[in-house]
Amino acid sequence: MRITKIQNGNNLTVALEGRLDTSTAPELDSVFANSLEGVAELTIDMAALDYLSSAGLRVLLGAQKTMNKQGSMKVANVNDMIMEIFEVTGFADILTII
Repeated sequence: MRITKIQNGNNLTVALEGRLDTSTAPELDSVFANSLEGVAELTIDMAALDYLSSAGLRVLLGAQKTMNKQGSMKVANVNDMIMEIFEVTGFADILTII
């Protein structure tokens, strides 16, 4: 998986490309752990994300909890397959999907 970060002041966009699964989720978790301090708005761009597992969902939930305390989080460019995962798991009700 490729993770690209774009910081603009206190806004951070994290673009994901490839598969967010058991083997790549720890990498994204580490990016969030080291990058969210001082961030008021986090956008996760999933335009190039091919797959999302439960491990990836756990990382997204952790980021959402962090951002609830200090700002907001949006998930952008979600494809139909990932949207179905969000709907089935109830994440569509937790996340702000644009």
